Amino acid sequence: MTDIHDPFPPTDFWQQRLAVNSGSAIFHQWQQLETTGCIDNFRITAGLKEGFREGFFFADSDAYKWLDAAARIYARSRDTKLKALIDEFAGILVKAQAEDGYLYTFNQVFYPERRWDTLQVGHELYCIGHLIEAGISHHIATAKESLAQATLKAGDLVKAGITDHVVTGEEYVLQVALKAADLLLGTFMDAEPVFVDGHEEIEIALMELSRHTGDPVYRKLARRFLERRGSIKGFTRHFITETLRMAGRVKHVTELRKQYYQAHPQQEPNTLPRHNQHKIPLLTPLRFLVSALSGRYTQQHAPLNRQINAEGHAVRFTYLNTAAAMLANDEQDDSLRETLERTWQSMTERRMYVTGGLGALPLIEGFGRDAELPPESAYAETCAALGSLSWNREMGRLTHEAKYEDLFEWQLYNAALVGMGLDGKSYFYNNPLSCRGGLERAAWYDVPCCPSNLSRTLAALAGEAISTRENEIRVQQYTSGEYPLPCGTLAVKSALPWEGRVLLKFTLEQPAVLRLHLRVPAWTRDALLSINGEEQPLALMVEDNVHSRSVVDLHFEQANYAVVERVFQDGDQLELRLSMPLLLRRMDKRIPGCGGKVALTRGPLVYCLESPDNPAEIFRARIDPRTLHYEYRQGFIGGTGVVEGISTKGEVFRWIPYFLWGNRGASKMTVFFNTEVN
Repeated sequence: MTDIHDPFPPTDFWQQRLAVNSGSAIFHQWQQLETTGCIDNFRITAGLKEGFREGFFFADSDAYKWLDAAARIYARSRDTKLKALIDEFAGILVKAQAEDGYLYTFNQVFYPERRWDTLQVGHELYCIGHLIEAGISHHIATAKESLAQATLKAGDLVKAGITDHVVTGEEYVLQVALKAADLLLGTFMDAEPVFVDGHEEIEIALMELSRHTGDPVYRKLARRFLERRGSIKGFTRHFITETLRMAGRVKHVTELRKQYYQAHPQQEPNTLPRHNQHKIPLLTPLRFLVSALSGRYTQQHAPLNRQINAEGHAVRFTYLNTAAAMLANDEQDDSLRETLERTWQSMTERRMYVTGGLGALPLIEGFGRDAELPPESAYAETCAALGSLSWNREMGRLTHEAKYEDLFEWQLYNAALVGMGLDGKSYFYNNPLSCRGGLERAAWYDVPCCPSNLSRTLAALAGEAISTRENEIRVQQYTSGEYPLPCGTLAVKSALPWEGRVLLKFTLEQPAVLRLHLRVPAWTRDALLSINGEEQPLALMVEDNVHSRSVVDLHFEQANYAVVERVFQDGDQLELRLSMPLLLRRMDKRIPGCGGKVALTRGPLVYCLESPDNPAEIFRARIDPRTLHYEYRQGFIGGTGVVEGISTKGEVFRWIPYFLWGNRGASKMTVFFNTEVN
């Protein structure tokens, strides 16, 4: 990047992480999908291979998320090895799909005459939703490069925005996605309320497809699905019936599997990896039963406009609200916007961990009561954080308020990135804030929903940093890169998360009047801006009456945008400096397990104590806060910021960023500690 100078950390943070994602993680994930039989399930369905369909009934979604991630990575890397895998899987999908567009390998192999009768537990629409999203990403990645990958009908070409190309072949994933989506239009547009999914995802996919093709009919179906929530009469009886039906099918398939391998002793059955490790508090199974039967687990307990608290399964909750925010955005629905704002406020103030992690309860994999945020049994699933990123991005687009992008940044660094190890080949599924042993990163899980979901999120980051509209530029995330503008480009070089320094340089075709918005995060205490070396006053867009009752001492409402409106010239350079003080966030005394204790943060990062760095007992640490100091250490755990401090007993303690814990084998860890004034 020209004319933007050091001193900066020697390695760009996101460049390093994204290189691991594209060079290691995506290929590791493919190999794991092959090893566990997930890809073979599609080959078997397509008649390309003999064998037994393996894994959970919803396993298709893991392959679709991989394809989504791979396409997003390929859009920038043009990696030929990755392209070969994408093309191979795309060709399999075309052959596996039924003539009418249906694609759900569990039913196609074992129950070809049964469709849509276990929507609350069967994940058919969830899987198809991820297929549609993968189709969109594949089209974005390959349409400009080559459209010689599909046979599309003329109407489908118009939907896809393709009017001037001749396309041949059969490996174009958007066609598969459109066929599946059109099947849903004919099946569910005017269906009864009972025909709504139990795991939200299809709503997001339909909204994305509507945006991508310009066809409002997909948005119309998404709205129908959203409006049906909470309207199933006799939900408890209906849920029990579907659960028993699916349980019977799984039991039958298990017996078929046993018989198959007895008849084919030469074939080795696939063995799924272990389940993710987590602590289950005593009454959690009973609470899960109550949540499921009441409809809260699946957000079926009330109509959407009355769901103003974080309830049930955290991933489903965030996916539901993402789709609702997309709908509110695209249809300018103010009433839906108000509901979403209230829901977001209640979640962030009362039911979210200091890391931004969501979901206090195992089994439910979701929310507990207000301030019920125990650190050791915290579920805080990686996918829940990723769903919240999507929700916050849409809320930012809807409201243009900085607090949503601020939470996006916080959850990205702390609640999401922790899910992938530094090597790209080891993962956390759930993310407790305290661990006394027994939890380690794993290469894969029996339900591997998080790894590829995280990879596709990371691959999309470059497109999330900046938004433009007419003469307005909004810098939402400070990630280094070259970003296109209607009148040129904007180069950004960021020292985050280690130092609060961001450099911006404009390359313009001609002078332009621009309104530049720079996010000033809630975690900073001072912000300075200079333009071409001259310090400038900051005009801040601030909400009045900012307040928060956050039980974990996070106040995203304090974030705002600094506005610079001027005639920008080619070569103009700006420097934004953000102070990054060490902050102690005190937990509400009602929080079990850490009430009254503090968490240490600096900039956008939450820090933790991990046993390899601390010979003393980390769970009983009482620190003199006056002794805390920060430094960046090149080469330590890949290069990281470190905080050291001294306990009241004279012991030296060391904190590392929370997202880095677990990268050195089995360990103990805690985010929380006491100070001398507790």
